[in-house]
Amino acid sequence: MTAPPNKSTTETQSNLLAELLAKADIDAILESRHWDPFAVLGLHAAGDKYVARCFLPGAAEVTAETLAGKEIGALKQLHPDGIFAGEVALKKLQPIRYRARNEGGEWVVIDPYSFGPVLGPMDDYYIREGSHLRLFDKMGAHPMTLDGIDGFHFAVWAPNAKRVSVVGNFNEWDGRRNAMRLRRDTGIWEIFLPGITPGHAYKYEIVGINGEVLPLKADPFARRSELRPNNASMTTGPIAQKWEDEAHLAHWAGTDARRQPISIYEVHAASWQRHSDGGMLTWDELADRLIPYCVDMGFTHIEFLPISEYPFDPSWGYQTTGLYSPTARFGEPEGFARFVNGCHKVGIGVILDWVPAHFPTDAHGLGKFDGTALYEHEDPRQGFHPDWNTAIYNFGRAEVLSYLINNALYWAEKFHLDGLRVDAVASMLYLDYSRKHGEWVPNEYGGNENLEAVRFLQSMNSHVYAGHPGILTIAEESTSWPKVSHPVHEGGLGFGFKWNMGFMHDTLQYLSREPVHRKFHHNDMTFGLLYAFTENFVLPLSHDEVVHGKGSLIAKMTGDDWQKFANLRAYYGFMWGYPGKKLLFMGQEFAQWQEWSEARSLDWNLLEYPLHEGMRRLVRDLNGTYRYKAALHARDCEGDGFEWLIADDRENSVFAWLRKAPGEKPIAVITNFTPVLREGYGVPLPVEGRWREILNTDAEIYGGSGKGNGGAVEARKHDNGRIAADITLPPLATVMLELDA
Repeated sequence: MTAPPNKSTTETQSNLLAELLAKADIDAILESRHWDPFAVLGLHAAGDKYVARCFLPGAAEVTAETLAGKEIGALKQLHPDGIFAGEVALKKLQPIRYRARNEGGEWVVIDPYSFGPVLGPMDDYYIREGSHLRLFDKMGAHPMTLDGIDGFHFAVWAPNAKRVSVVGNFNEWDGRRNAMRLRRDTGIWEIFLPGITPGHAYKYEIVGINGEVLPLKADPFARRSELRPNNASMTTGPIAQKWEDEAHLAHWAGTDARRQPISIYEVHAASWQRHSDGGMLTWDELADRLIPYCVDMGFTHIEFLPISEYPFDPSWGYQTTGLYSPTARFGEPEGFARFVNGCHKVGIGVILDWVPAHFPTDAHGLGKFDGTALYEHEDPRQGFHPDWNTAIYNFGRAEVLSYLINNALYWAEKFHLDGLRVDAVASMLYLDYSRKHGEWVPNEYGGNENLEAVRFLQSMNSHVYAGHPGILTIAEESTSWPKVSHPVHEGGLGFGFKWNMGFMHDTLQYLSREPVHRKFHHNDMTFGLLYAFTENFVLPLSHDEVVHGKGSLIAKMTGDDWQKFANLRAYYGFMWGYPGKKLLFMGQEFAQWQEWSEARSLDWNLLEYPLHEGMRRLVRDLNGTYRYKAALHARDCEGDGFEWLIADDRENSVFAWLRKAPGEKPIAVITNFTPVLREGYGVPLPVEGRWREILNTDAEIYGGSGKGNGGAVEARKHDNGRIAADITLPPLATVMLELDA
């Protein structure tokens, strides 16, 4: 029978264990509430000696080693759940590793707590100041080699958390194992985890200010994500892309975009085309199909609905939970880089729909990120969006502004994006947007302008254009806020362009009326010219006009099928001749009958029918005419490029104007919005001579009746000194005439 240890022996062992690690620290580590694990775990000086401490669940024995594998000491088990500590034979602080054993075998773990911090004091300074412009290289998860060891560095902002841990499929999602170091000056938690490779799923386990364990959070700076319905972040390396777009980027950096032809094809990547089984195309498959299609159609840019990671397909990407992560629906981030590179090689730009106006409150997202209103306002009158049941960014917080501005810079730098279309700008600019009296908080001057959002937009545009001079930023702004597309130094918001929502609304309202009634609403089509040059406008026929019961564009037109197609063809001709850059949502180029749905492919089979194929040919030819005739695009944003020829013929619903540019042949655009053929219709023109018919939307090749002017008209000077041409106006058609001199 073995005698029990005497009291003095037990006390000696207890004292020895206490010297190695206090019971309070052991309990805090095991209960996952230690506020500073780096203070106790890892390698530490103890007088003139060194002590190593580790937490390795499942280990029965642990030996400390140098990174080269030399044994430096056997550690004592302080707690059966995996706490070990002991003196080691070292003369200086350095990274070490542990060889752990149990009945199942042995394994080696490099100690993350024996490495120093990665972020430095300059990072802290610029982060606190809100001026760090390379956060995307510092925050989130990045591969690196530290002290000769490969791994990943993790960094996340959670200033009010009591504890933050990296959890993932590499540590059994155990928040006790990889608790992070807090940088008190910034509220950023960081840790270097040796041995982590690309392809691991991870999240952050955060203990809130009151000690509560929050739902696991995805990384706000994650550069790759799991495929839904999973929502973890993924470790990934730098974008491995050999860029071949120097000429493309140099062209746009060296030109004035306002004077370039810009015709944008708006695309929802998940539903443009699909596999026969309903599966989505990858980026490489989209590149093989979409890029050649856009080249053939003559579009200059592709604008994608949001592609940053989002959990819910029917949100179309506007409810994003991963602003830095291209959605996994279409493959890895490198696939998107290859797509952009492929576009640039053939001269097509890529614009991303960007959503800083709101973010969803999914448990794994930004909402109450560290248990407090971190990215959003605490007050729901400021931090909650009633239209979308989402949170609103706190634009007055420097860290939030840095997060968003860095995101814009990230897409431009890492993926060579040509532009950002900023969604729902009006909802950011007005504190009372969609709110009743008493449901919003006035600004410091008592007004409804969100001055913090204004400063954010100005700062974002300033930084983006400074760092990437060839980029385009485009505002979806539906009010009359002044100077949206004017430079910041002139008091503007700094956008390059603004969507002309008034044009879209007024013209579609006009086209929805029977032709016999249009003469009573003539001003719907002329009013827009009163403000057409107050901003740099894009004319949008976007996805918003063909969803939620609004019907497709062809379905909005009046009359029988022939008249519907003729109306739409005339409208497209009118729009492509109108001042402003062009945007058309996918499917409308061939007059899809069905309202768009994100759940299925476009109805490409319609191109088997002449009227639909004719519409596609017309859009292709309109793009070609617009691009190659400088008179139609070089003064899109300036009043000297437009001159009314006929503005008040409401009885006949005829509109005519002149498009012009310095040194270019003028082009007359004439539209007849009634189904009446008008022969010998007098159109005033500025110059005598032959005017060539360069486009006629009623041509038979487009599905029209084939009425026209035999290729040209003659402008003659009349006795009263007026120069005019008698032309044939086809029914429901737009004709373009170019001076043939």
